[in-house]
Amino acid sequence: MTDSASSACPSKELGEFDCLVVGGGPAGLTAGIYLARFHRTCLVVDAGSSRAALIPRSRNYPGFPPGIAGHDLLARLREQCAVCSVRQEQGLVEELQLHPLGFQARIGGRACVARRVILATGIEDSLPRMADAEAAIAAGALRLCVICDGYEVNGDAVAVLGEAEDAIGHGVFLRTFSDRVTVISQSARPPDARALALARHHGIEVISAKPKSVRFEPGRGIELTTEDGRVLCFDILYPNLGARVRSGLARRLGARCDETGALLVDQHQQTSVPGLYAIGDVVAGLNQISVAVGQAAQAATAVHNGLEANPWLRPTEKAVRRQPGVEG
Repeated sequence: MTDSASSACPSKELGEFDCLVVGGGPAGLTAGIYLARFHRTCLVVDAGSSRAALIPRSRNYPGFPPGIAGHDLLARLREQCAVCSVRQEQGLVEELQLHPLGFQARIGGRACVARRVILATGIEDSLPRMADAEAAIAAGALRLCVICDGYEVNGDAVAVLGEAEDAIGHGVFLRTFSDRVTVISQSARPPDARALALARHHGIEVISAKPKSVRFEPGRGIELTTEDGRVLCFDILYPNLGARVRSGLARRLGARCDETGALLVDQHQQTSVPGLYAIGDVVAGLNQISVAVGQAAQAATAVHNGLEANPWLRPTEKAVRRQPGVEG
């Protein structure tokens, strides 16, 4: 970086850190807590788009028998970060570049330098075209994860919307929880014979007609009208339409990913770019909060162990170290 660029760079506003954590969901906040407890300087940047915030009430996260709303879980984690003196910033990390000290990030016109980076940027689900999707999610009529809350279906009329073979696979999973499962296939071609045989075996109705409209009816569930005029009503709809993996920052640095864009990591959650780690839904694997926080522990510990040792000093030792002419 040239002197002129250095003088114009706003990096002084945010400073230098041992680790930058990109993403303020359960994974990113947990990583921040671990790093702070290891006495590492850490900045957590949150764009406010955590998938967990959509959860009306999760009974899938251990330790909360009555369940906990996603925004309440995030609030508790943010509070714990504050107690641990984790620096938290609202904003979007727009750019991540290699830097002689590690990485430089641009965040809303400001910049920071970090020796290590942990990406916890997650995914963005593809939802059906409907005007009130968030209200349907809040009411539990539109659901995004069969592993998270399939057991709450309890015999309800449930539909899976998506490409035929994948949707039928999700339907088979849901047969554990209800005998009223319907698959609505969006495929241009009919399901293959093997998938249809699987659906018949499990008593799953398959409708090969694209939806014309999807509406949330409060207190009633989901009303879906197909292109051939059928009106179908369900208590719960699971869209299986894919998701956008927010891995662009890493991919632009050359990090390896799978065919969906999910990042590939080693046993310590490090990507193929040295010093760049990834945790949570942005990583290939099972998209669960419990998995994400475990990955956060792994990554934060690896970051700590990979940096130079930071032995604790007594207050008197710190004072001596600060005296002019004393090495340390």
